[in-house]
Amino acid sequence: MASSLLILLDDIAAVLDDVAVMSKMAAKKTAGVLGDDLALNAQQVSGVRSDRELPVVWAVAKGSFINKLILVPLALAISFFAPWLITPLLMIGGLFLCYEGVEKVIHSVQHKKAKTEQAAQQELEQIETDLETFEKDKIKGAVRTDFILSAEIVVISLGTVAAATFSTKVMVLSVIAILMTVGVYGFVAMIVKIDDLGLYLTQQASSFKQTIGRGLLAFAPKLMKTLTIVGTVAMFLVGGGIITHAVSSLHHLTEEAVDHAELIPTVGNIIGAVTPTLINLIIGIVAGLLVVLVLGLINKIRNKSTTA
Repeated sequence: MASSLLILLDDIAAVLDDVAVMSKMAAKKTAGVLGDDLALNAQQVSGVRSDRELPVVWAVAKGSFINKLILVPLALAISFFAPWLITPLLMIGGLFLCYEGVEKVIHSVQHKKAKTEQAAQQELEQIETDLETFEKDKIKGAVRTDFILSAEIVVISLGTVAAATFSTKVMVLSVIAILMTVGVYGFVAMIVKIDDLGLYLTQQASSFKQTIGRGLLAFAPKLMKTLTIVGTVAMFLVGGGIITHAVSSLHHLTEEAVDHAELIPTVGNIIGAVTPTLINLIIGIVAGLLVVLVLGLINKIRNKSTTA
């Protein structure tokens, strides 16, 4: 009996060791997406009232956990029954990210800031009136974006453990899902509360703490503005990257471009390193514009058929 228990414990330890190693490998491969996920979600939950920031982050984090509860079993089922479906589904997600990126750029260009104090006051009152709707829209948008990024993380992790046993796959994907969600939204919560930390430090007796506090207060809006830009760019990078890897001709084009770039004297290695990122960005922007144009054309046809 004792020997059987020891054998069982040894088997469990071996499985856990495999899970730890594979989880580490999967985490390394998904690190790039994790960075984009962090920037995107920090940008998505910005703009709400200070006292509502953490509740909104928590709501999005819960949505992210639900996303992964759906995605992990779904990915395992698809990989077993219909592995050919993974690439098309990722392509759809990538196109949607590119579309959302273009929509954000168009909205920022078209949005006219209030030019008078009265107009600014009216805009502020409108936001206060629709605060609940504003928060719900923020949360929905962030959870929707998280779903696509989480899908890519789960698929990349699944590819890392493709040769493992089913139980190991389940454990690795579960570990990655939990760690990624806690890590991303823990950092997002820290980012959105930087200004509150700065305000707290300015109220302390120490002049050193007050100086740090004023620095944080000056830094916080610049950080959020930067994250807004980085988050939008990340949509194009992630979406373009999914499309590039899914379309073999684009993937080969990227590899050839890198090979040619690396032949440039002196700076070849540097240019070669950034070339895939630039190509993903360009493909993401072009794909997003095409989706916007196609959807716009479909809406025009629908409107004409409705009025006819």
